[in-house]
Amino acid sequence: MTRVFSGIQPTGHLTLGNYLGAMRRWAEVDQHQADSLFCVVDLHALTVDHDPARVRRLSRQAATLLLAAGLDPELCTVFVQSHVDEHARLSYLMECVATDGEMRRMIQYKEKAVRERERGGSVRLSLLTYPALMAADILAYGTDEVPVGDDQTQHVELARDLAVRFNQRYGHTFVVPRATPPKVASRVMNLQVPTSKMGKSDDSGQGVVYLLDEPDVVRKKIMRAVTDSGTDVVYDREARPGVANLLEILAACEGRDPEGLSGAYQSYGALKKDTAEAVVELLRPVQERHKELCADPGHVDGVLRAGARRARDMARPRVDAAYRAIGLLPAG
Repeated sequence: MTRVFSGIQPTGHLTLGNYLGAMRRWAEVDQHQADSLFCVVDLHALTVDHDPARVRRLSRQAATLLLAAGLDPELCTVFVQSHVDEHARLSYLMECVATDGEMRRMIQYKEKAVRERERGGSVRLSLLTYPALMAADILAYGTDEVPVGDDQTQHVELARDLAVRFNQRYGHTFVVPRATPPKVASRVMNLQVPTSKMGKSDDSGQGVVYLLDEPDVVRKKIMRAVTDSGTDVVYDREARPGVANLLEILAACEGRDPEGLSGAYQSYGALKKDTAEAVVELLRPVQERHKELCADPGHVDGVLRAGARRARDMARPRVDAAYRAIGLLPAG
């Protein structure tokens, strides 16, 4: 059976972009069709300045939302990255196989490094090397497919390169994975800056729909979304990014084609209203299930403990094999 791995960072409150770009597909498709592992990658949250208590809080919230979105621990493995030591163990080997040039070419490193410097902060070494940890996340499990948005495909390509290089140098150890991005809404854009991704770390939050936003808040944000010059509703990602973003969100919510939807609207206002209502209805069951799970934190803890045990059992033999292959003495 195909093995799927993907993760989500607890660096902020999860967004509509996280749900449409990844979580919904994990719940509706991947966990039913593959041997799937889904991980809260909390170690990645340490690459920038952070509040420890907030990271713990957001890690729990992310895990709870994954379950609320429909991930079933009877069908897939849900766990927290730092609970499985093999991620950190393999990460160092990936650093020993990767090159400095590969790390510095990563787009996310360039973007985050600029933001950190603009804020007057220092850039941590882990921000440069974390793609090696991401490669370890993927390769430790013999992953075949990594369902990611298009902003993460570069990291999956790096994991592929490192797997091939390790196998060629030290003997076949790793499966070479491939990225499998969704067809629609793979990258939901910011409602106020439709040329930028809808990210968890948006400072104002006005262009971001969070999964736990109240319905009235969702409606207000979408009705205030930036559109484009002109009045006709046309799907054109380059010339009309604001309208295209709304059409893609609506299409993803309803399982339709954004270009086909554009002909049904004569005004931006009508498009915004329908998009807002579609998003509210999409998030309603997730929010209701999240509320139920928050009332039973012991259940979430149990899911994460069991998930970590399963993940550890899957990862350890391959990581041990990689240690032997690269030349390290077995520990007895």
